[in-house]
Amino acid sequence: MCNCDHGMYQALVEILIPDVLRPIPSALTQAIRNFAKSLEGWLSNAMNNIPQRMIQTKVAAVSAFAQTLRRYTSLNHLAQAARAVLQNTSQINQMLNDLNRVDFANVQEQASWVCQCDDNMVQRLETDFKMTLQQQSTLEQWAAWLDNVMMQALKPYEGRPSFPKAARQFLLKWSFYSSMVIRDLTLRSAASFGSFHLIRLLYDEYMFYLVEHRVAQATGETPIAVMGEVRRIKEL
Repeated sequence: MCNCDHGMYQALVEILIPDVLRPIPSALTQAIRNFAKSLEGWLSNAMNNIPQRMIQTKVAAVSAFAQTLRRYTSLNHLAQAARAVLQNTSQINQMLNDLNRVDFANVQEQASWVCQCDDNMVQRLETDFKMTLQQQSTLEQWAAWLDNVMMQALKPYEGRPSFPKAARQFLLKWSFYSSMVIRDLTLRSAASFGSFHLIRLLYDEYMFYLVEHRVAQATGETPIAVMGEVRRIKEL
């Protein structure tokens, strides 16, 4: 029953938001958010005289569906805001100037104890990030870069039972390291801090989206089922 619900809701997500990066009309975005906000209440009210266990199962599935809709509409909103930044040459140049002042050696030294990331990989990511920024890449090109980063980081764990755990650890490390870079930019009062903050929000959210789908593929589940599992863990 739960698998059927997840499959149906996943199909609805792909109909409502077929591409999280493609612009969505604001009226449709608001309609989807209002729909997501009301879903759990509608289902609960409709399930009178139903066994409590079934209600819990159904509500958990629809809650994961609603959360997915909220996340994807927020991700889409961030994508459109970031698209304007990435198309602005003067902002890109300022971001490059500010990024070149960041003490990445110090950032890596502070983050290494927590993240325990390979120094060569971190340095390669730093170089690739700067190069991609300098080339004034489109949002779609950045999305491809993020996907490649994720695939390379998780490649050693493919086909292993520990893949979902490794994926979660990767997200934590990605978020922690990016927060250290933002911290350095903040302390330096970087002129492009606002642009970096927006980009960081988008890239963190999109990386979560990519990992969510990769874990779903690896486990043979739907992305909504993956989110439903997260909800169940929280409730334990």
